[in-house]
Amino acid sequence: MKKFLKAFAVSALIASLLVGCGKSNNETKKTEAKGDGDKIKIEYYHVNAETQGGASVKELVDNFNKNNDHIEVVATYNPDMYKGLMQNLQAKQAGGESPGLVQVGWAFLDYFSNNFDYVSPVDAVEKYDDDKNFLKDNFLPNVLDLAKNSEGEQVGIPYSLSTPVLYINKDILKECGLPEEGPKTWKEVHEFSKTIKEKTGKYGLYIQEPADFWGQQALIESNGAKMITDNKASFASPEGIEAMQLYQDMVSDGSALHISWDEGVQSFVDGNIAMCYTTIARREQIQKGASFDVTSVMSPTFEGKERKVPAGGCFLAITATDEDEIKAAWEFEKYLYGIEQMATWTKGTGYTPPRKDVAEAENGLKSFLEENEMMKPAIEQSKDVVSWASFPGNAGLESEQALLDMRDEILAGDDVKTSMEAAQEKINSLLENN
Repeated sequence: MKKFLKAFAVSALIASLLVGCGKSNNETKKTEAKGDGDKIKIEYYHVNAETQGGASVKELVDNFNKNNDHIEVVATYNPDMYKGLMQNLQAKQAGGESPGLVQVGWAFLDYFSNNFDYVSPVDAVEKYDDDKNFLKDNFLPNVLDLAKNSEGEQVGIPYSLSTPVLYINKDILKECGLPEEGPKTWKEVHEFSKTIKEKTGKYGLYIQEPADFWGQQALIESNGAKMITDNKASFASPEGIEAMQLYQDMVSDGSALHISWDEGVQSFVDGNIAMCYTTIARREQIQKGASFDVTSVMSPTFEGKERKVPAGGCFLAITATDEDEIKAAWEFEKYLYGIEQMATWTKGTGYTPPRKDVAEAENGLKSFLEENEMMKPAIEQSKDVVSWASFPGNAGLESEQALLDMRDEILAGDDVKTSMEAAQEKINSLLENN
C-alpha cells in the first residue's frame, strides 16, 4: 500500500463543513454497512453521465450487488469530468472519508498519486488475490504502463481507453454535394464547414468542450506541437498557435459552434450540426439517437503531418483505507475486468477494452466488432495514440484550469498568440513552485 496525502489550504475549511456533530463519518459509514446484513459498503466514484456510459455503470453495479452477499457498491456520479472528481475526492478525504474505488483521468495520473491515499493494484493482488499473475496474464505491459506514474509505480489499472473521432452526418454532406466519406485534413474540415453553413444554414462542426483540454490537445499535437517538453508546458509554439487559430477562425466565421459538450453532441444528434469531433465513447448515444445516416472517421490530420490522438478515458484506483473495504474494492474492481463485464462496458460506451483477450472472446466482443462499423476508426488509429498531457508535480488541477480558461478566451475572440503564451507562462510558473 502506498499512501500520499498533501495538505491543501482549503482542507481545514472543507473538513469543518463535512464533519458534523456526533458520530464521525467513518463510524456512520460502518454503522450503515453493518445495518444491511453485515455487508461492506463502498462507493464507486465515476464520471459517466447517462449519455456517456452511465447506464452501463448502473447495469454493472446492479449486477454485482445482486450476485454478491457481502459487498454493496454505491455508484456516485461526479460532474465536470475527471477534474470535478478530483475536487470531490479532495473534499471527501479532507472530511475523513474515502470512496472504495475511483476513476482517474490520464491527465491527473501524477497529481492523483502525489496527493491522495491509494492502494496499488500490485499490493492488492499480492494481499487479497489467489491469482498472483492476474495483471501479468490479462494486460499487455504497454497498457499497464499507462497507469504508472512518473516514478514508475503502478498506481491503478487502465479501464477506459478512447480516442477522438469525427462523426459525420452523411445526409447533410450529400445534400451539399460533399464527399460522404468526409474530410481527411483539418483544412478540409474548415472548407466543408463553410460550405455547409452557406448552403444549409446549419453549423458544419462542433469540437468537444468538456472540463478538459483533451480534444484540443489532439488538434494541437496533430499540427506538430507538443503540450509538454522536458516537464514544461510548450504548447504555445508556432504550430500550436496555428492550430488554435484555425479553431478560432471556424467559430468566428460561424462554420463551427462554441457551446457545452452535452449541448454540442445533442445538437449533432438532432441534425443541426454536420460533423462532431468527440470521443468514441459517445458512439452509443450518437448511434442510437441519430435519425440520419451517421458514420465515424479517423481524426483529421494537418497536411504532411502525422496524426496524434491522446489516449482518453481513465484508470481505476483503490482509495479505500479500511482493510475490509480495500479487500471489497479489489473484489469489485476485479469483477469489472471480467471478459463479459468488459464487453458490456465497451458496448455501452465505445471505449477500447484494456484487457487483451476481450476482443477475440466469444463471450466478449467478437461478434460485436464484426458488426459495428463505427468502432473501426478508433481501433485503426490506435497506432497514433499519444499520452494525455499530465503536468508533473502538484499543479494538475490549476494547469488544467489554465488550459480551459485559455480555450474560452480564444473562442471568445481574444488574440490566440497572447492567450496561449500567457497560459503557458502561468502553467510553467505553477510547475516551478510545486
